[in-house]
Order: sequence, then C-alpha cells, then structure tokens
Amino acid sequence: MSVKRAILLLAVILSLFLATACKLEFKLPQVPWAQELAPKPKPETAKATPTPKAETIKPTPTPTPGARQEVAVTGTVLDEEEEALLISIYEKVNPAVVSIRVVKSGTLPQLPFTHPEIPQEGSGSGFVWDEKGHIVTNYHVVSNAKEVEVIFYNGDSAKAEVVGTDPHSDLAVIKVDELPEGVHPVELGDSSQVKVGQRAIAIGNPFGLAGTMTTGIISALGRRLPSVATSFSIPEVIQTDAAINPGNSGGPLLDSAGRVIGINTAIESPVGVNAGIGFAVPINLAKRIVPVLIEKGSYDYPWLGIKGMSVTKALAKEFDLPVDYGALVNEVVRNGPAYKAGIRGGTKQARFMGQEITIGGDIIVGIDGHEIRNFDDLLTYLIYNTSVGQEVSLSVVRGGERIKVRVVLGKRPSSLEE
Repeated sequence: MSVKRAILLLAVILSLFLATACKLEFKLPQVPWAQELAPKPKPETAKATPTPKAETIKPTPTPTPGARQEVAVTGTVLDEEEEALLISIYEKVNPAVVSIRVVKSGTLPQLPFTHPEIPQEGSGSGFVWDEKGHIVTNYHVVSNAKEVEVIFYNGDSAKAEVVGTDPHSDLAVIKVDELPEGVHPVELGDSSQVKVGQRAIAIGNPFGLAGTMTTGIISALGRRLPSVATSFSIPEVIQTDAAINPGNSGGPLLDSAGRVIGINTAIESPVGVNAGIGFAVPINLAKRIVPVLIEKGSYDYPWLGIKGMSVTKALAKEFDLPVDYGALVNEVVRNGPAYKAGIRGGTKQARFMGQEITIGGDIIVGIDGHEIRNFDDLLTYLIYNTSVGQEVSLSVVRGGERIKVRVVLGKRPSSLEE
C-alpha cells in the first residue's frame, strides 16, 4: 500500500469516527476505492409505532349566573365586571369630553429678531358643564387665545368663545352656541369624599389622540400645587397615577361611578410626559368658581395678606415654640388685611432643614371656631368658606398667650408684589 493510499484510508476512518461520535450525517466522497473500504450499513429494523391514545376532553362547566368571571389575556387576569364597568363609564362620559384646539399669538425669544404676533397652536381637553354649551377646561389651555375650536367625540367641531378665566385655580370656561345631538353635561361628584386607593379614570386627548381613557388610583390627597400664573397655590389638589400627558389638561378625572371628581391640570415628570404622578383640581373648588366665571368672567378670592408656613413638632422643638401645630406667620403684607388688624410677622431669621425662615411671628391656630393644624388648613378654609369683605375671627398664639383678632378679608391680588 502506497503512502498516499494509507493517508487517505486513515482520513476516511477518522471521518467515520467523528461522524459517529457527533451523530452527524456524513457522506463519503465518491471515490471507488473509498466505497470499497467503507463499512456497509446494516439494514434497519422497522419499529412499530404505537397508536396514540385518544385525548380526553374535559367538559367546561357552565358559569353560574351572577358569578364573578375572570379572563386571562397574555398573562394578565382581567375581571369581567371591571371591564364592563370601564366600558360603561366610557360610553357614558366620553360624549361629554371635548378636544380643544387653540391659536395663540406671541413671540419666540430664541429667534434673533422679534415679531409682534407669531401664531402658535395649542391643544387640550375639556368637558361639557351644562346644556347651554358651557365647557370647563384649564386656564393655561386657553390663556391668550385668539381662536378656540372645540371638537366633539363624533367629529363635529364648533368655534368657541372664552367666557371666564381664573389663573389662581387654573380653571377656565368656554362656550359653544350649540351642543351636538346626544351630548349632555357630565355628572359632578364630591371631591371631599374621595379616598386614597380608590379607582381613578381619566378621559382626554393626550398628544391629540381624542377620546383616550386611562385608569389608575387616587395616590394622595391634599396636595398644594403652585398656580401656573400667580404667586399663590391651589389647595386640596388630587394626585393620581392614571396616565396624564400633554393634551389631557382640562379633561375630567372620574370616580368608579363616572362622576367628575377633578380637572386634570399638571404632571410631575423629569421628561414632560407621564411618570405616574398627575394632579387634578378638586371638583368642589370648580363648583364654587365655575358658576361665577360664567356669570362675571372672573373670580375674586378672599385674602388675608400673610406669608407663612406650617408648624410641625420638629419646628416647635427646634425653636421652643409655644405650640406644635398651626400656621406660623413669617411675614405680613404691608397695608393688607392682616396688617391693618394687627397680626404680627416674624422678627428673626433662622435656618431650619436647610432653608432660611423667619420666626417670632404670630401662630394662627383657629379661624371662626375651626381648628387650624397647618398652613394648608388656613388656605383651604379661606377659599371654601369665606368671601371678600367678610370679617373672620382668628385664634392667635402670641408669646405663649392665646388671643382673638378680627380681620376683614380683602381681595386677593394677582401677585404678592402688587
């Protein structure tokens, strides 16, 4: 046997060994002498294939009437009752929710030139308030509007006029001449009865996508939200994790009965879109303000004329305050109602929790017989229970002594600098 033939034979044997070890199909090259050397395969014995057993089909029990059914969809269990409820709420409320398109005029400061009026478009949501065509939305949606267009759920559109605005609460009212057939006002709820953890439903037009419903829960209550256009704050704001995005502003926040409990107004987000923290103006505040906006076009808030902060146990302990609750008066606005009544502001600068504060002022612990536990309590009472020109009785702690001070409330200015 030549050396070349021996090497080829060794290669064939090695190839067969590797093919067997790796369980791979390997075909020998079509060389006559290689075919002679390759072992002939043994004929395979046919194995009988067993007859498969008939699959037993288990009957599905008939649902008990009225029983709670669940449907699994891609790993998520959907409650049929929940699904039916959301569908019902959407069909009931969505016709009353509108998309608002606004044309504004303004300047673009980033340009190297100025122009007196450069049209800019904006959008938002709103909902029908009454049969007369009044629609509630946010102040920031329609502020400085030159033209306002309302698009209803069925695609009908109509020009609208701005009837009244309130920058302090970020509320506004617009009006169309006629409502389309089948469009009726929403049902209003009671925001004082809202509880953390209950269902929250938002309907609006995020990013111009009309008739979008999102769901979540009430995450927190009693938030204080800075006004978009003034130096004051909105009290008793509702926080929700229902998705709220640009375009939802002015739309309704609903409870599980489809009643409006708030007006979606803002989000807390580092990127400007939903991050699970949205805010809604409580409907009870709108109930107080909207009728006045319809009648007069603006709303006058009662004003005490102070700047202050809440007294906490930590603050009281740090500065040896006579009480550990109430509203500490840091500053009294000169010539304001509190100033004229003799309320005293702080006299000493101090640092607390990394912030500069003024201490030494009066501590308001009551108003008209109602206890004031913090500054928000005072703000909320003034807005919901008093009016301009009304006299109130303040319970004040001054130097360890509790005294009564009567104050005639004034009209809140648009800013504290006025």
